[in-house]
Amino acid sequence: MTIDKSLRVRRGLIRTRNVLTRAERLKKLEETDRWEQGDSPFGLPKVRVMKMVMKKKKKKKEDEEGEEAAADSAAASPEAKET
Repeated sequence: MTIDKSLRVRRGLIRTRNVLTRAERLKKLEETDRWEQGDSPFGLPKVRVMKMVMKKKKKKKEDEEGEEAAADSAAASPEAKET
């Protein structure tokens, strides 16, 4: 049986989760030296969840113009250094 289109997850989980699993919390705490192997996994301190920022995609025309401008500026910069 198939899933209705309205119920299907299109892009997966895009937004930032506000709750970490215990394993994820332990990993973050180990990175900051706030938890060591052998310590109790209960009563862990809070761990801040960093928000991920998605970069916006540029249109193809802007990409082509940007590449041309970058090539022009790269070509111009060695000439400016020589004089």
